[in-house]
Amino acid sequence: MQTLDPDEENTNDIDPLVPRAIDRPTVLPAGGEVDPAVGDIAKIFAAPADPADWPAWREDLAAWRLEARARLDYDGAAYERRETGWARSAYSVAQIWLWDERLFDHERQEFTVDAFLDRVADHGGFDGVVLWHAYPIIGIDDRNQFDFYRQVPGLDALIACLHDRGVRVFIDYNPWDTGTRRADGDDPEELARLVEELGVDGVFLDTMKEGDLRLIDALLGATPPQVLEGESRVPNQRIRDHQLSWAQWFADSEAPGVMRAHWFERRHMMHSTRRWNRDHSDELQSAWMNGTGLLVWDTVFGVWVGWSERDKATLRRMLRVQRALSDLLVDGEWSPLDGASEKALEAGVYVSRYTAGEAMLWTIVNRGETAWTGDPLAEPLDPGRRRLDVTSGSEDASTVTVPARGVTGILETPEWAPPPVDLLAGAAGDIGSTDATFPAREAVRVVPAAALIAAAAADALVVEPGERTIEVTFRRRETGFYQGAPYVGEWKPLPPRLHDDRRESVTATIRGRVAVAAHEVTVGEFTSFLSQSGYRPVVDSRFLVGTEGASGDVPVTGVSLTDARAYAAWAGARLPDEFEWQLAADQPGFERLTPAVWNWTESEHSDGITRFAMLKGGSDHVTTGSDWYTDGGIREPSFSLKFLLAGRGVERSSSIGFRLAWDVESPR
Repeated sequence: MQTLDPDEENTNDIDPLVPRAIDRPTVLPAGGEVDPAVGDIAKIFAAPADPADWPAWREDLAAWRLEARARLDYDGAAYERRETGWARSAYSVAQIWLWDERLFDHERQEFTVDAFLDRVADHGGFDGVVLWHAYPIIGIDDRNQFDFYRQVPGLDALIACLHDRGVRVFIDYNPWDTGTRRADGDDPEELARLVEELGVDGVFLDTMKEGDLRLIDALLGATPPQVLEGESRVPNQRIRDHQLSWAQWFADSEAPGVMRAHWFERRHMMHSTRRWNRDHSDELQSAWMNGTGLLVWDTVFGVWVGWSERDKATLRRMLRVQRALSDLLVDGEWSPLDGASEKALEAGVYVSRYTAGEAMLWTIVNRGETAWTGDPLAEPLDPGRRRLDVTSGSEDASTVTVPARGVTGILETPEWAPPPVDLLAGAAGDIGSTDATFPAREAVRVVPAAALIAAAAADALVVEPGERTIEVTFRRRETGFYQGAPYVGEWKPLPPRLHDDRRESVTATIRGRVAVAAHEVTVGEFTSFLSQSGYRPVVDSRFLVGTEGASGDVPVTGVSLTDARAYAAWAGARLPDEFEWQLAADQPGFERLTPAVWNWTESEHSDGITRFAMLKGGSDHVTTGSDWYTDGGIREPSFSLKFLLAGRGVERSSSIGFRLAWDVESPR
């Protein structure tokens, strides 16, 4: 019998904008004695509301950790490994679609690492990136998750370039990928081979809190040994071999609480994230007070959810200090909620303390909506010591300003100790921002250059000009549809709200009489094009004309949108857009060749980060076994599949072909 995972419970019957019970912080009983079934998986231990209770709470936290480590016979040996020691200070990791337009130039079909790093520099730089590759397009054909990495020409060079720039690289593992073609080995074997082939540093465990023992052994024994990072709360039992984890959908107490996994093992790095948030101040403050990091995910599977200028400024403010003082944060004595003045607490300003030798770092957050200025510390400064505001660059921290919903850090050292000159200079030179506006983007239709149009085929279906309302259906996934995010501000959308069937009314303008081909372009026709035109794709290592041994009258597949456009221009035609395709498909005489394949349409869009096109028609191919796979099967004309555009041949599929369209009269 399968055990119910409370993290995956149905969210349809609760307010999606309110944390679920599983997301809320756990109250630690007096004495620190808590049922391990609760304590070993808690997300955050809530801080008491009354400051008078904080000293006892800190004692309870210490007692809980002592008991949990003894009960689990914890030794932390994995954190002593030289090869993976970098993980303890990987404070900022970004999840990036491999074909993000900041990282990949779709026109030149080239990866652009330096352009990417320049574009994201305002986040404070990344210590690592997760190169997300297959979802949400996996399932379009029989390729498995490993194929979607291995079929990328130049991926090893991209990873090497990121390494040269000091950025660690993760690949992701999708345990739900069971319905595509099977690889030569089982998943642990294939992952171990893949990380060695690519030379990456870590594996992100998609949809998993922890890997099983075979997966762990295979990855920790790989060359180089891998760092494992689970999605959401890794249990105490697996902290010994998972050096990182996501703090995803973690709700904190008003007085900042303590992240259980990081308190259990200070070298265990956590990355706070709520993917659909437009205000990241809660995540930032929780990470700052815990000495942990952030996952930057500004494009969720093709949907733009960019960070405000204020939150990026806060992240830069934090990272500068965390990187410079990492040893103090990890190895020093951590005293949560210790040291705030009464005036600070009255204003909702909280303080924690980290101490190592003669140095002391005070991490400070302002829960309020207005900036607070004053001395946040209760303890007077002893003679012979000094306090520096390391987040603003001021050498006098007797009075500091803690930004609204922001953070501040005060470093205390002996006067004889050399000041952190670079840290102070970097902080002083950062202008910062209070602008919490969401930086919206619009996906704009990409219109290719017009081609010389010849006469339409005699059996083509004519679509008359005019403006009309078209009913379009689709399956709501995290990819969204044309514009906007589907789950703004929500706490973990799950089926049946996630992946439900949707219907939208779209206004379409047909600007002139258009004729749409009755059937798809065939293998024979495309072969003639290649022979007569001499056309070769920019990247042809994955170029396939069709199924091996297929006859000439089956639909051509294995062609990219660019390839289809090239054929259309050569034939004196163009591709129909998605609305022309749908209107033609509703007419008698519209055919689907066998085997049925999705059709490219002239529907490319870009918001400057992600490119996508709408596929129409469906295909005979269906990948089963998980809702995460893209849509398959023959579909009604109204159905549209938002298909994110990969590059370097990966976008070509044995399940995607195309048909032509002609402008019968000039568009008005």
